[in-house]
Amino acid sequence: MFKVIVESDPALKVMAAVPDAYAAARAMRTELPDVILLDLELPGMDGLTFLRKIMQQHPIPVVVCSSHVGAGSDAMVAALELGAREVISKPAARNDLERQEASIRICDAIRASSETERRRSQPEPRPLAPGPKLTADEILPARPPRSVPDTMPVVCIGASTGGTEALRDVLTALPASAPPIVIVQHMPRGFTAAFARRLNSLCAIEVLEAEDEMQVLPGRAIIAQGDRHLLLRRRNQGYRVSVLDGAYVCRHRPSVDVLFRSAAQEAGANALGIIMTGMGDDGARCMAEMRAAGAETIAQNEETCVVYGMPREAVAHGGIQKVEPLDRIAVRITEFGRRFAERMVR
Repeated sequence: MFKVIVESDPALKVMAAVPDAYAAARAMRTELPDVILLDLELPGMDGLTFLRKIMQQHPIPVVVCSSHVGAGSDAMVAALELGAREVISKPAARNDLERQEASIRICDAIRASSETERRRSQPEPRPLAPGPKLTADEILPARPPRSVPDTMPVVCIGASTGGTEALRDVLTALPASAPPIVIVQHMPRGFTAAFARRLNSLCAIEVLEAEDEMQVLPGRAIIAQGDRHLLLRRRNQGYRVSVLDGAYVCRHRPSVDVLFRSAAQEAGANALGIIMTGMGDDGARCMAEMRAAGAETIAQNEETCVVYGMPREAVAHGGIQKVEPLDRIAVRITEFGRRFAERMVR
């Protein structure tokens, strides 16, 4: 199945398709691949053990793909900690659209991981493009910018490939008094709960998977559920989140564009928008809407991105005020919260 998926992308070539870790090790004696697509459920040596050995002996980019998205979600977080570049849900056989979306995600992750190992002197390969690419209008209609009353500050972050590690770096650097944060990280259903639990165990702030009508609070980061959109809703001087089904936007659900448009409409100048590492252009259009509504906007710089796709597109769309390295983003979030606190005291 994986061989068929990978070869469906003209930019990719399969070096070898093997049934277990031992066969993979034999194949790698004569030639090393640019990227390994690894299933965690293997006969003999399990995938996590093999991943650990790869990282110790030949630190090749690894994309992990597994059908274990419930009880196995903790194993997915363990894979990231061992050095996997991305974790992806194995395509289900429910319908053609979901299989197609999963195939696009797998090929995107492989190409993105390969890009980090060589200079980006060549044009980025075009992803597969089946059917129309929908915009945030499918979930939340656009409207002209309008004045938004003063509220508490809120930070909205969007990330994709490489974002799991980047988010960990940012969130673990924040103090418990950090301003409220709402996050869309492209991940499939079942992965985000374990991801949020793991971050919560590492951070001074509280990190939770989103639930509908969850309150947005200082010292709390809310991460979108896999396969569901996340929107910001103003409630008096504060915010809650809405968790919605709906069409894929920029071929993603959750979509960064959907979160950013809701922030532009509901928070306006009370928001800070941050777009981080990822392939594609999700978030670029609606980051420009956030800026037009008065929000502060930041893009992660190319040097610290695993893939400088989403930030580059956000810059190109005119939505970015500042470009910052990864290790400065937590500082900018803290400064943003401090400015609002000082404003409220005056």
